Amino acid sequence: MSSAAASSSKAPLQPASAKQQQDLQVQYQNFKNALQMIAQKIGNVEQDAEEHKLVLETLEPLPGDRKCFRMINGVLVERTVADVVPALKINAEGLKKVLEDYVKQYKAQEEELAKWKKKNNVQIVQS
Repeated sequence: MSSAAASSSKAPLQPASAKQQQDLQVQYQNFKNALQMIAQKIGNVEQDAEEHKLVLETLEPLPGDRKCFRMINGVLVERTVADVVPALKINAEGLKKVLEDYVKQYKAQEEELAKWKKKNNVQIVQS
């Protein structure tokens, strides 16, 4: 695990008090947890998008009147390829937009962490 060592911005040569160091460590850990949560969400959305892509690649060459099954809210329903493909394309586009939003959130959180590190003169010590 990594820990944050910091010094006060008022007196850069003096180490921060134990309470300040603990507060900075908690803030740093919160930043890292937020980044990890966003990265996990990105991974889940990427996986869903890849599944949609594979299903579309499988269904598109098939005739439109062919029977297929689709899981909707945990219920397997019978549809035709012509019914399912447009819905899958819309969902895939929606997943792309969600993925872009999560990536923007992740980058913004990283920038915020970098600014926070600089503002508080935090240096990460790997142990």
